[in-house]
Amino acid sequence: MADLYYDVVVIGSGPAGEGAAINAAKCGKRVAVIEMQSQVGGNCTHKGTIPSKALRHAVKQIITFNTNPMFRDIGEPRWFSFPNVLKGANRVMQKQVKLRTEHYARNRIDIHFGHAKFVDQNTITVTGGSNTADRLHAKNFVIATGSRPWHPPGVNFNHPRVYDSDSVLELQHTPRTLIIYGAGVIGSEYASIFVGLGVKVDLINPADTLLSFLDSEISDALGYHLRSNGVMVRHNEQFESLEAQENGVILNLQSGKRLKADAFLWCNGRSGITDNLGLENIGLEPNSRGQLEVDEHYRTSVENVYAAGDVIGWPSLASASYDQGRAASKDLAEDPEFHMVTDVPTGIYTIPEISSVGLTEQQLTEKKVPYEVGQAQFQHTARAQITGEPIGMLKILFHRETLEILGVHCFGDQASEIVHIGQAIMNQPGELNSIKYFVNTTFNYPTMAEAYRVAALNGLNRIF
Repeated sequence: MADLYYDVVVIGSGPAGEGAAINAAKCGKRVAVIEMQSQVGGNCTHKGTIPSKALRHAVKQIITFNTNPMFRDIGEPRWFSFPNVLKGANRVMQKQVKLRTEHYARNRIDIHFGHAKFVDQNTITVTGGSNTADRLHAKNFVIATGSRPWHPPGVNFNHPRVYDSDSVLELQHTPRTLIIYGAGVIGSEYASIFVGLGVKVDLINPADTLLSFLDSEISDALGYHLRSNGVMVRHNEQFESLEAQENGVILNLQSGKRLKADAFLWCNGRSGITDNLGLENIGLEPNSRGQLEVDEHYRTSVENVYAAGDVIGWPSLASASYDQGRAASKDLAEDPEFHMVTDVPTGIYTIPEISSVGLTEQQLTEKKVPYEVGQAQFQHTARAQITGEPIGMLKILFHRETLEILGVHCFGDQASEIVHIGQAIMNQPGELNSIKYFVNTTFNYPTMAEAYRVAALNGLNRIF
């Protein structure tokens, strides 16, 4: 057993772990990262964001080929199997692993592959498949172990027809029918992906609306387009039991409904990966979902132990996890530029995609803020007509009197890119945050960004 000494040890090499490790190294700290998988990147690279978004992109290309009349000169619409489409995602994953490995090497960060376990407040053991162990000593630790799909009792996830959002990436066939339980971000994204491959999808939503945290108009648009593409959305349905058989699955709902399909995908909740970390040895206790509570500086109740990313809960987005990890290492390095991560846009990669930042119409109404709405329908923009992506809209919410931008909501192609223009203006101080920016600025034409000018003019015309 080797004893190794560091300033900072980071557990996990996903977005939060990478952000924390590299920033700590740039602050002059000697850093080590512990990763339980055989390659760096964490669940984000291997089981979550990267493979699912690469898969979505491939399916979107297939939809374009099969629905654009121009391609009929090349050939008839084609059917693609899920495993074949997944191959493209695997290539992206390996590119990401290579890139991230180079980042660690360039910053002189040691990588230890194996399982981490706290011995005491300043010591961790790392055990691997070779049955040898290293002991890592450090002044500070950052727990960035991420999350995994939450498994309800009574569901056999070892059955070949039962999947969660991790194991579905190992699916070796294309089911004709699929039941997805859970209509949150992950469930809605996979519903878009599978229906794009011609699979008949039942999307079971325990709530009464899709993604209720969104602006209601955007949520309604998502529901409409999922249904128009063939997804059967069932609201207010609660899980009762699942019968997994050799030739299919039967889902029993508390309402008395029985649904049959070729396969079942559970997408309802995630748990922080904190089991078997030896947290009891340092007096740290996760909540019932395996998540760790942190203060406004990402410190846990143990003074030298920080946590960031999905393991602390909200917002459970790769984008925020990077920044949370960097923020945690800034605090432990006493960097005066530390800031709590609060300005987080949503990025939902359904087909079409969704992104938003700021307040919704519902929230502004509840707060009794005098706001107005500016809208741009993508079907009326030249770029959307050229690209054949007319579905969608940009919606700007702004104060009637000060013209301050209060929220930006986008549904359609490139929504996750488009939203950042509005986010940048919203973050300007004082009177610089104004919807007038979009009418006083010349945008390239034709672009999707031009929708901001159209929406701004539409909104200003409503003021009297």
